[in-house]
Amino acid sequence: MRSLPEASVSAPARPLGYWLKHLDNLLERHFEATLSGLGVSRREWQVLNTLAGGGPVGRPGLTDALAPFWTEDGPTLDEVLARLTERGWIPAGADEGLALTDVGRAAHTQVRAGVETTRAALLTGLSGEQYAETVRVLSVMAGNVEAALAAR
Repeated sequence: MRSLPEASVSAPARPLGYWLKHLDNLLERHFEATLSGLGVSRREWQVLNTLAGGGPVGRPGLTDALAPFWTEDGPTLDEVLARLTERGWIPAGADEGLALTDVGRAAHTQVRAGVETTRAALLTGLSGEQYAETVRVLSVMAGNVEAALAAR
């Protein structure tokens, strides 16, 4: 295993894992507060936002797009789709070609404004380049761990 030279990385007071977990927990709390104030859950927003991204999406595509964010202890996709259907944001019975209705697109626009405000708070004090580099570094780290796990 290759170690980093002492001079190249200044040791933070806490390790990377701490900051990743801490930030994840804070993001969950902040987004939940923002979204609950707008009358939607985090999972409802994720489905709404995924469906707003383009043409109709089938259930397998929606499931794949949301998989990294959903846990077994949360609501199921069927439960979230039922709530969105009740609100008139997606049409009833559209399992293979899920898309937003006009009411759903209007709701997405309203909720997106609140989400963008929350995201802007996260990025305060960071340049676009710093954000892009952070995402790039995390992506490389994730790829390194994926490769290490695959090699086992």
